[in-house]
Amino acid sequence: MNIQIFGRKKCFDTKKAERYFKERKISFQFIDIDIKGISKGELNSIKGKISINLLINTSLKEYKKLNIDKIRSVDIKEELLLKNSILFKTPIVRNGKESTLGYSKEIWDTWE
Repeated sequence: MNIQIFGRKKCFDTKKAERYFKERKISFQFIDIDIKGISKGELNSIKGKISINLLINTSLKEYKKLNIDKIRSVDIKEELLLKNSILFKTPIVRNGKESTLGYSKEIWDTWE
């Protein structure tokens, strides 16, 4: 397994995801999404499994400020996510070509 966790250090679900893999002695790479962000290639891989609309945290001030709810174009939403990593919901967990959003123990159990 090649696990990557894109998350935030203060995110409760990110901490739960890290604990899940640590308890099972599964190595993973943690990427602080606020510091490093997500590359276009990584986002393309993730959005193959998770809709771009699900990746966006709609409860943020930035979401309302940027009027993302009025944007229909997936390409524009993608560009906004790449430029404003704060808009991502976390954690995003990748295992090769598989991706999950949030704490997804049932799916991760199938990866073992």
